[in-house]
Amino acid sequence: MSAPTADALEQALRPLREDPAAAAVLCDIDGTLAPIVERADDAHVPEEAALLLSRLARRYGCVACVSGRSAAEARRLVGVGGIAYAGSHGAELLPPGAGSAQVMPAFQSWERRVRRFAGERTHELRLLRVRIEDKGPITAFHWRGVPDEEAARTHLEGVAQEAEGGGLATHWGRKVLEVRPPVPISKGRAVRELVTSSGVRTALFGGDDATDLDAFDALAALGEEGVLDASVCVGVRSDEGPAAIVERADLVVDGVDGFTRVLAALDAA
Repeated sequence: MSAPTADALEQALRPLREDPAAAAVLCDIDGTLAPIVERADDAHVPEEAALLLSRLARRYGCVACVSGRSAAEARRLVGVGGIAYAGSHGAELLPPGAGSAQVMPAFQSWERRVRRFAGERTHELRLLRVRIEDKGPITAFHWRGVPDEEAARTHLEGVAQEAEGGGLATHWGRKVLEVRPPVPISKGRAVRELVTSSGVRTALFGGDDATDLDAFDALAALGEEGVLDASVCVGVRSDEGPAAIVERADLVVDGVDGFTRVLAALDAA
């Protein structure tokens, strides 16, 4: 499948561009705004994308990034203060310009237990060069680029079984395992809250990974409920992303550059 033509892009985005004040522009960060890198700490959002988000925030009813990172870390990475950030897969919400995020109390209450679980396995995982990312109530184990990725993945499968056996939840992403509180969270929950609280009638969500499919589901459900008149699911195609991202998308683009093109089209007069 080739990149969308200018005409196809214009047609797909028309529902939002016709009335920007009543439209929401929502997107994932890693793999959508920021290229996937070996170390999560090294990720960066290109200046062009950040500037576009800042401009869109002045015209559109709601502009937000929805991420698996903490809301504060998501804002640091994107660097735009005038938009909203939903972090920890929907468990945190940081409104535009706010000093701190609103966190689900039930989610926050598990932070100490998740950290203890991760801490007890730090030594063995570091021997495999697995990188451990502390995301508050979520701990992520990254094995991208380690000396033996297959051995690391096999070991982490055992870690996942131990976590689930201990009452915690797990999620597999692109060469990352997350151990989470057993509290229902999803990017879909965040999308629903952002849409309903802003009162918009059209919405777009762009994403590249399995967790972004929950956001696609949320847009579809909001349409069926009559909350949204139209929605656009943008699938950011990659070698590692799930096939469903492309199969279920209304619009498919290639990588971060492709999604930046979508933002530019939304910003066009």
